Amino acid sequence: MKQRVFGITGWKNSGKTTMTTRLVAELTRRGYRLATVKHAHHDFDIDHENTDSWRHRKAGAGEVAVVSSRRWALIHELAEAAEPDLGDILQKFGPCDLVLVEGYKREGHDKLEVRREQSGKGGRLSAADPHIVAIASDRSEDEGSLPVFHLDDSGAIADFIEKHMGLEDKKR
Repeated sequence: MKQRVFGITGWKNSGKTTMTTRLVAELTRRGYRLATVKHAHHDFDIDHENTDSWRHRKAGAGEVAVVSSRRWALIHELAEAAEPDLGDILQKFGPCDLVLVEGYKREGHDKLEVRREQSGKGGRLSAADPHIVAIASDRSEDEGSLPVFHLDDSGAIADFIEKHMGLEDKKR
C-alpha cells in the first residue's frame, strides 16, 4: 500500500506545531498509527551536551543510535549542507496509517494551511500552491472552493483528513 502523507504548513508562528500535535492526538485516539516529520530551518540538536551520544558525535561519529527498551533514535550528521529530501526521510518510517509532515511548504503532498492573524507573516500560501487542500484559521476566510476550518476545531479537521486520505475505510 502506498504511504499516506499529509502536510501541515504555514508561516512561522502560525500554529503548525500546535495543529500537528492536536491532530496526532485526535487521530491516534481514533485508532490510527501515525508518524510525523518536522522540518527545521535551523541547526537543531536532539542530544544534550555531555551526554554519551553527544560525546560520540563530537568525537566524530557520523551516525549515533541511542537505544533503550522504550524507544530508539538515530542521529545522522550531514556532510556540509546536504539536507535529505523528504522522500528519503519518509522511506525510513515503519508501517503506519498516516504520516503528518509539519513544514516543507514547497513539497508536492496535500496540505492544510494554518493561518493565525497575530503571526502577521507572508501572504496566503494557497494562492501559489495547488497542493493546499484546506485552510485552518482563527479568522473568517474566503477561499472559494477550499474548505475553511476554525483553528481550534481539530475534530472537524481530523474528519476532513480521514476522508481526504481514505482513512475512514480502515477497520478500527
